[in-house]
Amino acid sequence: MNELELLQQGLDHHNAGRARDAAECYQRVVRSNPEQPDALYLLGVLSHQNGRHEAAIELIRRAIRVAGNQPRLNEILGLALMSLDRFDEAEPALVRAAESGTPESFNNLGILRKKQERFDDAITAFERAIERNPSFPDALYNLGNAHRAKNALETAAGCFRRALDADPQHTNALAALSQTWRAQGEHAESMSAFADAAVFYRSALAIDPSCHEVKHNLAHALFELGQADEALDLFREAAQGPRAALPRAMIAVMIPGAPTASNEDILAARRAFAENDLPALRSSCARNPKTPLRIGYVSSFFHRQNWMKPVWSLIAHHDRSRVEVHLFSDAAESAVPESYRACYHDISALGNEAAARLIEENSIDVLIDLNGYSKLARLPLFMLRPAPVIVGWFNMFATTGMPCYDYLIGDDQVIPAGEEPFYCEKILRVPGSYLTFDVTYSVPDVTDPPYLKNGAVTFGCLAPLYKITPEAIAAWAQILRESPRSSLVLRGSALRSEGACRYVVEAFGPLAGRVRLHGPADHYEFLETYNQLDIALDTFPYNGGTTTTEAIWQGVPVVTFWGDRWVSRTSASILRAGNLGRFVNRDLDGYVAQAIALANSPDELPGLRRNMRAGLRASPVCDGETFARNMERIYSTIA
Repeated sequence: MNELELLQQGLDHHNAGRARDAAECYQRVVRSNPEQPDALYLLGVLSHQNGRHEAAIELIRRAIRVAGNQPRLNEILGLALMSLDRFDEAEPALVRAAESGTPESFNNLGILRKKQERFDDAITAFERAIERNPSFPDALYNLGNAHRAKNALETAAGCFRRALDADPQHTNALAALSQTWRAQGEHAESMSAFADAAVFYRSALAIDPSCHEVKHNLAHALFELGQADEALDLFREAAQGPRAALPRAMIAVMIPGAPTASNEDILAARRAFAENDLPALRSSCARNPKTPLRIGYVSSFFHRQNWMKPVWSLIAHHDRSRVEVHLFSDAAESAVPESYRACYHDISALGNEAAARLIEENSIDVLIDLNGYSKLARLPLFMLRPAPVIVGWFNMFATTGMPCYDYLIGDDQVIPAGEEPFYCEKILRVPGSYLTFDVTYSVPDVTDPPYLKNGAVTFGCLAPLYKITPEAIAAWAQILRESPRSSLVLRGSALRSEGACRYVVEAFGPLAGRVRLHGPADHYEFLETYNQLDIALDTFPYNGGTTTTEAIWQGVPVVTFWGDRWVSRTSASILRAGNLGRFVNRDLDGYVAQAIALANSPDELPGLRRNMRAGLRASPVCDGETFARNMERIYSTIA
């Protein structure tokens, strides 16, 4: 067989995926003619495709010495060098490759420039690729990512849409579009994309079960759909790949809500994230004793009035003679009451180093993180130790796993005695609920329970879809089966999308006809949904917090049970401090049994509903003044 026939046979094997047979043909040519450029090139391509980048570089350089700087040779040389993060060496090769003018060569040059964080140059290269092929989905996807890196989210979303128009099954573009929508706050559209993306990612994994990026993307989609355990397993697999930081961060964010995760698992996952992906701990600054104490609250969500009810209750009841309050905010100043504008500090445009300097300049004695893992980008701020004492409160429902936090504040319900070993922080507890709240904004009046008109009880849950696990759906399905005339209402921003609604309908199977789904609404209208509900069903293991307080304020009892971790006891904390502890069951069986019993014998609901708001006002859960004194005593003790 002559040289050309061997090369053709090798190409046939190569194109059919028979790498070993292809390599044998190419090597036979090289053995007989060590300077045959086509054989060296094809063997270099095969080596690069199989991850043997050093071998590819040597083979292609040999081919270049024989045949000169051909664009096709420089293309593979540049890609192999880029795969080894040798960007400076890759650049001249890919620039020479782009002299061919092909869309692929400009796309590859753009990828390199993006890796070098030369985003404007990357955008130019991707645009030149698209000029030559307007329907090039990979270039459109890469262009969107370059714009997203510059925070041009609207432009990025347009690019991802064009990529999907060119290739409707481009799963990376679908995931990127979903993530961009989320960053823009268009969560419901994002959920639709995640529901559809999960199908594509499963297909992609069936083709290549070893692809860590697809595992990560599928895990993200499943997490948003409430399938937390499967998502956790996939994130763990993805974290074994070369880009472990992102799945490791997602594990740290979502693991408290994964049904099979234990307290030990949560601590281990968050410590792994802190040790591998956060900056080194800085020494704490010294306290400059002053009276009153200077207390700093850090939040990205001061504008979320309904969500921040416990925070604003505490701040409003602070004794100004005992504490001087400072608000370090990523939210708009308009969200802050006039009386606190003087101590408002806008850190939204500041990086963590600059924000830390601002906190130090204000001589804060005790710094309170109100974000927790809801704002990953702000966690490094606390590793900089800008105050002598750092405390986690409000949006904490597990250990942070981080050495910078001195204390977490909870209560006896969420962190019972004996669970301290599952926390790297010292645990402080307030009497009553750590989520004591006031409602100071306009809400609908309480109405009669709807079963009086409907003749049957309506259950409901207005929690976000990511909290509605398969285990919760199974329990709710059992409740519906054993209270045959009842129905269930679900409402949330995710349910605006057809994909998310289709997922829920399929999850309930033959009972789906008794489940009513509603999409988003402004907050007042959203609260009016409680006029349709007789009984609220809590999510688990990730309980409601805001949804629990909103339901009971509208006179709707929340059925829950005391779980095995902090996040599974949040509702118990609120309900017991609100004198509604009889709705806190010992376990899931009790939860299901109580819901069924209430549906079949609802006579107590009208009186309960009529008196619930007044009862809450008179209970410890709405006693903001006492709560403030308790928190101030803690601050004085630890400062």
